[in-house]
Amino acid sequence: MPTEDVPETFHVTTDEQLRAVSNLTRHRIMAVLRFEPATITQIAGRVGLAKGSSSYHVRLLERAGLVKVVRTRKVRGVNERYYAMAARSIVMPDPGEGGPDVLMRHAVADLEASPVDDRQVRMAHLRLTEQQFAELGERLQALADEYRQLSDPSLPDASLLFALFHPTSSGRADSRDQAEEDVKWPHQ
Repeated sequence: MPTEDVPETFHVTTDEQLRAVSNLTRHRIMAVLRFEPATITQIAGRVGLAKGSSSYHVRLLERAGLVKVVRTRKVRGVNERYYAMAARSIVMPDPGEGGPDVLMRHAVADLEASPVDDRQVRMAHLRLTEQQFAELGERLQALADEYRQLSDPSLPDASLLFALFHPTSSGRADSRDQAEEDVKWPHQ
C-alpha cells in the first residue's frame, strides 16, 4: 500500500463504521486492501464474491471512511477505481465486559476457513506478574510490527493473531475446579 499521506490509525467511532467492520465479508475485503490497492474485480476474485456483491461491500466501507479511492485509470472507456485502506490500522472501540469482540470473531472465522495443513496454532497458559504481562504484550506487538515492515505484497497473505489476556478473574481456582467436575470421564 502506498505509505505517503496514509494515517497510522483509524478509530472506529460511529455505528455506521462499526456495522461496516462487523461484517466478515467486509473484514476479508479490508484484508485484501491491507497491503496494496485493488479494483472491484480484483477484490471479487480474491475474496470469492460476485463483482456486484464486492462493489456493494466496498461502497459501504467507503461510505464509512474505512477505504478510499487512491487512483483511477481508464480501461476501455470505463473509469477503473483502485481502493485502499484509509489507514494502516483500525482501532476498534472496547466491546465492554461480555461484549462481542468483532475482530477476534473474524480472526477465528478466517482461521477455521484456512487449510488445516497451512496454519500454526498454539496456546500457552502462563502465570506472570503484571510487569511480565505488560512486557510480553509489548514484545508481541513489536514482533508483529517488525514483520509487518517486512511484508511483501507479492507474497501470499499470512495473518497473525495474538491475544494476551487474563481469564475471568473471579474465582479462578473455583472455576477451574468446576470445569474439571463438568468433564465426564468414561469409566474404564
